[in-house]
Amino acid sequence: MTIVARMTGREALLSAFDRLFDAAAKKLNVACTPEERTEAKEQFASRFDAALEVAKGVQVAALPEEALAQMEAAIEQLSPAELAGVIASIPLAQQTHEMLRAVAFRQAEQRLLEHMAGQADTRYGGN
Repeated sequence: MTIVARMTGREALLSAFDRLFDAAAKKLNVACTPEERTEAKEQFASRFDAALEVAKGVQVAALPEEALAQMEAAIEQLSPAELAGVIASIPLAQQTHEMLRAVAFRQAEQRLLEHMAGQADTRYGGN
């Protein structure tokens, strides 16, 4: 009989983060203090807050060992150039997200104005 520990999706993802953080630190040959590790985990949780909030309501088993092993292998196989590309993309992804949010807001604002203009009463000589 196999007993599978149940946890929330949030707990499973944060546990996976710990393991993948260790793999990344090893790949980068970086030694982190417990405080730095905690800070990195908090930053991850902050960046993915919406997804982690949804995952909090789901009961799951831990992520499959095979999946975690594949993710660790993917980290190990990153070349220095790929690693630099990943690191460089993080602030760009954040900036792109903000730009897309602004564009979406402007488009919604434009559609609202067009809708309001289309609803204007023209019975008494209005345009």
